[in-house]
Amino acid sequence: MTQRLRITLGQHSQAGRKPFNQDFHGAALPAEPHLSTKGIAVALADGISSSAVSQVASAAAVRGFLDDYYCTSEAWSVRRSVQRVLAASNSWLHAQTQRSDARFDRDRGYVCTFSALIFKGREVHLVHVGDTRVYRLHAQALEQLSEDHRVRVSSVETYLGRALGAGPSVEIDHRSWTAEVGEVYLLATDGAYEHLDAAAVHAALALHPDDFNAAAEAMVATALARGSHDNLTVQLVRIDALPPADAMHLHAQREGLRLPPPLSPRASFEGYTIVRELHASSRSRVYLAVDQASGQRVALKTPSVDLRDDPAYLDLFLLEEWIARRIDSVHVAKACAAQRVREHLYVALEYVEGQTLAQWMIDHPAPDLDSVRQLVEQIAMGLQAFHRKEMLHQDLRPENLIIDRTGTVKIIDFASTHVAGLTEGTLAARPQAIVGSLQYTAPEYFVGGVGSPQSELFALAVITFQMLTRHLPYGLQVTQLRSPADLPRLRYIAARERRPDLPLWIDAVLRRALHPHAHKRQEALSEFVHDLRTPRAQYQRDRTPPLIERNPVVFWQVLTLLLAVAVLVLLGLRLSGR
Repeated sequence: MTQRLRITLGQHSQAGRKPFNQDFHGAALPAEPHLSTKGIAVALADGISSSAVSQVASAAAVRGFLDDYYCTSEAWSVRRSVQRVLAASNSWLHAQTQRSDARFDRDRGYVCTFSALIFKGREVHLVHVGDTRVYRLHAQALEQLSEDHRVRVSSVETYLGRALGAGPSVEIDHRSWTAEVGEVYLLATDGAYEHLDAAAVHAALALHPDDFNAAAEAMVATALARGSHDNLTVQLVRIDALPPADAMHLHAQREGLRLPPPLSPRASFEGYTIVRELHASSRSRVYLAVDQASGQRVALKTPSVDLRDDPAYLDLFLLEEWIARRIDSVHVAKACAAQRVREHLYVALEYVEGQTLAQWMIDHPAPDLDSVRQLVEQIAMGLQAFHRKEMLHQDLRPENLIIDRTGTVKIIDFASTHVAGLTEGTLAARPQAIVGSLQYTAPEYFVGGVGSPQSELFALAVITFQMLTRHLPYGLQVTQLRSPADLPRLRYIAARERRPDLPLWIDAVLRRALHPHAHKRQEALSEFVHDLRTPRAQYQRDRTPPLIERNPVVFWQVLTLLLAVAVLVLLGLRLSGR
């Protein structure tokens, strides 16, 4: 059984010497699959003392965060999820203030500070705004991990610079680090931490080593005894176990499933009738099948028997259907509805009847520019559906693009897709490995860089160039890159050299999208698509690149020849005495 994330949690809060408690705290310790896909969340909020409704704000902030965070897409990273959730909470709190008598004085409005720790995979994420604090315990000290968002006016006067609900928008601090088993974290409001030190914290833990609730209560009692006049809240978290570094969080879905037997035409399998084999490789087999209940044609994908003992491969195999169920786009192949309990490990996807883009290019060796634009726009919309979920397809190539009978382009084969939300806290957290076809892979992958949506733009631009010219823009130069120092040596082969009928500005658009450096390409796929239809002035002003850029070898050959001729002429003049 795979080791899972496990913590020990203790919490305590009380009003102290105040008539009511404006602090609020909570935690969510979910079961699978949320434990793997979203992690464990611990949150704390502190309402400002000048407001009579700040306890409502702090309760709404914590409850809303713990509820809404687990409703965000499993494909999203922690950073994106918490930013969306807290932005919504901030907007709601600010709107409540604007509808109240406190709309002209935020100190009386729905305002609170907020801190949270999220334990996901083998990482800890800190989310923070305001002056609640998060510490990591050491043997002799407390390490403050959060930053106090207080503005100091004088030696005695400060004010809160950032808080939830204080304005229509808010800047949220986020940082993450690798977790370690045995680490202990402390979350506390100012009424507690201003009267606690490392010795008091360790004394409480030594007194109650197996009861963190009692330890938290002891810390609150100590702060109160030392003169605290504010509300007091303490949360303690210890990491007891972490999942493996290479965990993909899909193992639970394949537990109890058997590998499929060899399938042949007319065979019955899991409620499907096999029609024929569509594709076979060393990693999988794909069959055309018919659902016996609905009559729907589907593409059944089964894993390779040779890799049945590779859990990482089996997790990646399941990932394809997991992705297909979470992307809603007409330009991305869909997963079939799960209508029956499975006994075997397989993937059922929409069967797209048509031809691959690779075949289309054979049938259309010199397509008109408008036909290419229409296909590129559809591919871009499919990729955008991936990017909205923080996914990178990473294997965009003509063979993975199918044009159906209606002319609609669909992206297929998600086996190489990088999902930010699933890989966080694992060895695959950064999309660095080359997993797709080399000739369509962006240069940054070859030189140790990180993949991004601009990397997908590069692949799309290569396909666009290939549709127009039947050639690759760099030939095989990209596959020979080994370090960032090699990038300047890449020489773009102008599309107009293959297709003189193309407008000059098309080359300028393609050249930018195919730039060796990702940050110099168009910022978004939509910008590239727009540029292909509506050239901007900068592209229309572009002249033909000089010969040294288009063909440096020929440039130096010509220059050498001219210099040789000049030397011979000068030598002849010298010998003639002129």
